[in-house]
Amino acid sequence: MGFEKITEQPSHYRHLEKMTLAEILHCINKEDQVVPSAVEKAIPQIEKLAEAVSDTMLAGGRLFYIGAGTSGRLGIVDASECPPTYGVPYGLVIGIIAGGEKAITMAVEFAEDDKEQGWKDLEAFNVSAKDAVIGIAASGTTPYVIGALEECRKRGIITGSISCNPDSPVSEAADYPIEVVVGPEFVTGSTRMKSGTAQKLVLNMISTSVMIQLGRVEDNKMVNMQLTNDKLVDRGTKMLMERVKMNDYEKAKDLLLKYGSVKKAADSVPK
Repeated sequence: MGFEKITEQPSHYRHLEKMTLAEILHCINKEDQVVPSAVEKAIPQIEKLAEAVSDTMLAGGRLFYIGAGTSGRLGIVDASECPPTYGVPYGLVIGIIAGGEKAITMAVEFAEDDKEQGWKDLEAFNVSAKDAVIGIAASGTTPYVIGALEECRKRGIITGSISCNPDSPVSEAADYPIEVVVGPEFVTGSTRMKSGTAQKLVLNMISTSVMIQLGRVEDNKMVNMQLTNDKLVDRGTKMLMERVKMNDYEKAKDLLLKYGSVKKAADSVPK
C-alpha cells in the first residue's frame, strides 16, 4: 500500500461559514467521536512502543519526544507533566520542538523543514543508545522529525513515531511506529483538531503505562506526586490517611509535608 496523506484530504463538510454555531459545534463533536476507536485499533502498536520505552527507562535511560508545531507542543506538555504527577526528576522525559522555546507559543517559519536540526537538538541533551526517542508528526512527513529518527537509528537509539497517516515516511524511520488514522479534519488540513487529539491520547497512554511500569503508581494512586499546591497537599493527605489507616488529618498532613510524598510518608509509619 502506498503512502496516502489522509490528513490533508478535504473535509467531509462544505461551506462551514454558512453553518449556525450549533451546527459547527455538533459537527466538530461528531468528528471527534471517531478518535477513540482509531486509537483503539492502534493499541497493539502502542503496546510495542510502550514496552520498549519501559525496558529502556528501567535500565536507566531517558525518553525524548520530538516534533514540530502542535505535535511538538503536545510532546512538551506530556513531558512537563511527568515530574509533578509521578515524582520523577526533570530531565527523565524531555520534549523538544522545532524552533526551540519560542515555537511553544509562536509559529517559527520553516523550522520543521530542516532535516538536520532535529538531530542537533537531540545532541544538545547528549542523547545516546541508552535512551528512547519518539517522533511526533501528524502528517508523518515532517523533515525535522524524520531526520532526527534516521540519525537515532544509525546510532542504535530506540525510536518510535506517532502519526495519523498510514505508511508514512516517519513510520518508515521508526522502530516502533504508531499510526492513528482519524480521517480528514473538520477544517481541511487543520491537524491540531482530530489528529492532535489522537496524539494527546496516545501520549497519555505511553507515559502513564510507562510510569506504572517504573513503579510510580501504587494501587490507583499517584503516591509519588509532587506537593506543588494546596489541592495536591490535600489529596496527598487523604491518600496517606487511607493508606496507613490514620484518622488525624493534621497529623497526616504534617507527616506528608515532612517526607515530601505519600509513598515516603507511608513507609515511615511503623507497620
